[in-house]
Amino acid sequence: MVCRRSKVSVVKRAPQGKPACILTDERVVEVLVEGACCTAQKAASPRSAINLGIVCPMANEGDEAVAFCQEVLKHCSGFHTVTFFAVFDRVTKDESLNLMRELERSEPRLRVVWAPENRCVVDAYMRGFKEALAAGSDWILEIDAGFSHQPSDIPQFFDAMEQGLDCVFGSRSIGCFKDSSMKRRFVSMGGTMLANLLLGTRQTDMTSGFELFSRETLQMAIDRGIQSKAHFFQTEIKAYCRNLRFVEVPITYRAASPRLGSSAITEAFRQLWRLFRLRLRGQL
Repeated sequence: MVCRRSKVSVVKRAPQGKPACILTDERVVEVLVEGACCTAQKAASPRSAINLGIVCPMANEGDEAVAFCQEVLKHCSGFHTVTFFAVFDRVTKDESLNLMRELERSEPRLRVVWAPENRCVVDAYMRGFKEALAAGSDWILEIDAGFSHQPSDIPQFFDAMEQGLDCVFGSRSIGCFKDSSMKRRFVSMGGTMLANLLLGTRQTDMTSGFELFSRETLQMAIDRGIQSKAHFFQTEIKAYCRNLRFVEVPITYRAASPRLGSSAITEAFRQLWRLFRLRLRGQL
């Protein structure tokens, strides 16, 4: 499959309450402006003043855990501080936890988090988010391990965020899928269309987990209360951010798709219906 790539170049501001756009080399990606919470106009901080936190749940990554961490850090230069939070729990059965602890002794930017209390994948992400916020991170990058998300895609998130946005979301729809089944692509595209229809969002990929948040934005989403217990929590967070100032950037997703269990799909529909009812009541 040919991947479509585009480079963020400039943010065009719009009158209050109107959409703005980020112009790219190949397309225009819509940005929402002047919503609630942290959407007030703000001056972008220089990267050298930003404390970056990277949240990455890991499990059974083998030797690839170390290689992935090192590759991610290679693309995160120029910040005041950078901290990579590798979150492990009891799902891990191989040597990846020990390998990362060994790397931690020589890599000051790595912090290995052991969270045996985690009950589901969402708990791993939430623990990582809370660790990053507690450490004083100004920007928090969420990325999946195992090279399903490409570290080489990271710089464009920072370039966009430096324009003064609240969050930046990676999109496979304007990037591409590789080595993923048609079923996974169909579920992602169908889920995006249904979520946009019911929740009033306007994103091209509502299920991706490659994203960058300002501290205020992530704290707002956590304070709203993440109720999803499976991967639908990515959609839930995006719904809470729908009126903020954001942009989507193209990413390449490269992974063999895990089996989509009926319980995860049922949970997604249950949470989608809950959020839709909140929207009808004006509480979303």
